[in-house]
Amino acid sequence: MATTITDLDFRALWDMALDYPSFVATSGTHKAMWEGVYRLARMPDWALDAVRPFAGRRHLLVIAEDWCGDAINTIPILARLSDLSGHFDLKILHRDEHPALMDAYLTDGSRSIPVVIVLDESFEEVGHWGPRPAVLQDWVIANRAMPKDQRYPQVRRWYARDKGETTLREVLDVVSRTP
Repeated sequence: MATTITDLDFRALWDMALDYPSFVATSGTHKAMWEGVYRLARMPDWALDAVRPFAGRRHLLVIAEDWCGDAINTIPILARLSDLSGHFDLKILHRDEHPALMDAYLTDGSRSIPVVIVLDESFEEVGHWGPRPAVLQDWVIANRAMPKDQRYPQVRRWYARDKGETTLREVLDVVSRTP
């Protein structure tokens, strides 16, 4: 029987998840990329202004793996937001260690990551985001026939030009649904 979202114990998953520094510390060959994106991340004033009115905390539970380029380009930005905002906590679960959780958040039948699950103070799901910004996802789908060695450099350039702003806008849109 497949796991449904209503079957998930988000509090228990949160308790076993890794905080950002612990996740990065175990990232092996990709550690420098995770650290570099985080170090270079600049939080726009509009993003911090958007979270200032929030009362209480929001929990961002991320499903990812350290080798995922989309995760490397988005999750450090959200970790920086978490560190600066005072309203967010962010923790990460390894996709491959939590197949039932991942299967509850498939993208068109695929275990695409990252997935950011937005939880309220009671660890109830508000919504989720992923695996990449919508405009980039549309481009990737439209260009699936393109060989990966040609497609991936274009994806990386898109992330470099965007500087995390689209990810921030989309995730903050999900967060804003919190009652």
